[in-house]
Parts: sequence; C-alpha cells; structure tokens
Amino acid sequence: MLRSPNYTKLPFTETYSDIIDVRSQSEFTEDRIIGAINLPVLNDEERAKVGTLYKQCPFTARKLGAALVAQNIAQHLTTYFADKEKDYHPLIYCWRGGQRSNSLAMVVSQIGWQVTIIEGGYKTYRAYVREQLEHLPEKFTYRVLAGMTGSGKTHILRHLAALGVQVLDLEGLANHRGSLLGEEWESRRGEDKEKKVLSPNPQSPVPSPQSPVPNPQSPTPSPQSQPSQKHFESLLLHELQSFDPNLPVWVEAESNKIGRVYLPKSVWQQMQQSSGVEIELPLNARIQWLLQEYPQLIAHPEVLKGKLEKLKSRYGGEKIKEWYRLIDAQEWENLVGDLLACHYDPSYNHAIHRCFPKIERVLSLPELSDASVTALLKEF
Repeated sequence: MLRSPNYTKLPFTETYSDIIDVRSQSEFTEDRIIGAINLPVLNDEERAKVGTLYKQCPFTARKLGAALVAQNIAQHLTTYFADKEKDYHPLIYCWRGGQRSNSLAMVVSQIGWQVTIIEGGYKTYRAYVREQLEHLPEKFTYRVLAGMTGSGKTHILRHLAALGVQVLDLEGLANHRGSLLGEEWESRRGEDKEKKVLSPNPQSPVPSPQSPVPNPQSPTPSPQSQPSQKHFESLLLHELQSFDPNLPVWVEAESNKIGRVYLPKSVWQQMQQSSGVEIELPLNARIQWLLQEYPQLIAHPEVLKGKLEKLKSRYGGEKIKEWYRLIDAQEWENLVGDLLACHYDPSYNHAIHRCFPKIERVLSLPELSDASVTALLKEF
C-alpha cells in the first residue's frame, strides 16, 4: 500500500525504527539528534557545487541537484534500506524540513513504508534543545565534587557511577580532560554517549533513540576532537533526560568552559549554588596518581614540552627551561610536583571557593586505591 509522509513538530515522545539525517556530512558532524544516522542526499562537495551553480542559473542548479539527489537515494535504497521489513518506520529530517528530507521521504513512502518528517527540520530540534536546557537543569539537586589536580575526582565519580549513582560526566561529554596535562591526550566519552543508547529494541524514541544503526557514511571525529558547542548541548540534554529528578546528581567542580565548549548558564548557575565535598589527598599520592593516569607524559616528552610552552608568558622563560631540564633528566616526580606547586594548586585555591562557595565538607584519603575510595563512598 502506498503511503504519504506524516509531518510532526513534536516527535520527541514518539518511537521510530531509525532517525535519519539527510544533511551533508559536515552538517551532521556539527550536531544531530542523538542516535541519528547520516544518509546524505547531497554530500558536502555536491551541495557546494549546486549552491555555486544556483547563483548563476537556478533552473540549471535544480536539475543538477535533482539528478544528484536521485543518484544518492538510489544508492541508499540498494544498500541501507535493502533489508528493511514492511513495518519499518523512520523519522527523517534535514535543515529546515524542506526539499532534502521530502525527497527521500517521498521515495521511501512510495515503497510502502510509513515515514515521518520533522516539520522545520533540524532547526525545530535545535530550538527544543535550547528550550529544554533553559529549564531542565533546575529540576535536579546537584552534589559537587571538588579537589586539587591529582586528587582522583574523575576516578571517584566513576566509582559512584558504577554503584548506580547519577553522575554527570562533563569532561566526558566535552571529550576533554580539564588540565593542561590532560587536554588532547585521550579520547573520552563524548561520542560514546551516543553509542550507549544502543539496545535490542527496534523502536527509537526521540531525542533518546534506543537503536541508532551505525552507518559507514557517517563521519567519525578524530579521537582527540571535541564536539561542537551545539552537539555538546545535545549530549548534555540527552544525559540530563536520563536522570531521575528525585535523586541527586554528582558532578565535578568544573569551570564554565571545558576546552572549547561552554556550559549553558542554567547548568553552571545550578552547580555554583549546590553543596559539595572537597577531596584531600597527600601531595605524593597526587603525583603518583597523575603519573599513572598520564603515561603519555613520559612516552612523548616533546609533546609535553609543547604544552608547557603555552605557560611561558605566565611563568617566564627560566621556569620553562627548568621544567624542560626535569623532562630531559626524566625527573618525572619532581616535574609533576613543581607543576602542581607553581601552576595547578594556586589556580585551584584562587577559584574553588569563589566559584563554589557552598563546598563545606572535606574528606581526606591516604591514597586512591579501590579500597580507600570504596570506604570514602560509604560516607556519601
């Protein structure tokens, strides 16, 4: 039976077999509905070519665009859609819910599948994200975990999460370790937040889809890349929507800027107004923990020097040379200890009580063994 596409401005409580983003790869990379797959009807190069031609002759550009769209849809039909069953029901969107989404939806619906198009496209979704982030954060009670660099805050939060405690992993969402030593060293969980929504359920609610299907045409960011500001906000909203407002949410004491992305003001203000706990750890234990957490410091000394070079304007050339000498001599404990004393600890002491004035409780640990952390968590 032939079908006509459905249109909706409120798809966020419905369920779909797939969520299909038909925009180009670069548009998809910047932001998308969490769990969406990318089946472009025009790739970046084709879109640019049609756009350039349109300025010269709109009619000729439309003919070229139609031909390219038809070719790409044909390829999708013989590959991605080839094994879909009769009850397949995708949600499709483009930038504004216009020609790109309608072109694929028209063909797919004529096959007999029920198709829903987001009226207004990605712009409708983006407006939804912004509206939700304006009001949703205030519904939660936050517990802020503070502590100097090397005090194992992320380690402790992971233990809490493993115990079923609600943890908002801002560094993971931003794909960025907060310190100079941590930035750009490892891929964390910003992109994994989309992978975690995988489940055997073939129906996917929006914007928390349960079964996004990996697509070889979907661009994969480099391991060190941060999400765009827009996609960070999408990931953040998705995470908040998974929490129970009746239970506390633990979060690390972060700046409102994590690498290149910013926390929405609504989240940052709630964190600043929340009570919390400060972890204290002996200096030597912090040094050992940092060396354990960042073995790259030893493996790539030239990269480390490049990072320290960024501090030259603050501490002067002589201090940078001293740090270089410690690197060349492989005096790693002395290096990390001096970095903590000169750079990290003063910065922390200057900012922590100004940004988080309600952190009043201090908990001391002798070291960061699993046994010590488990004992500490019993006090929370």
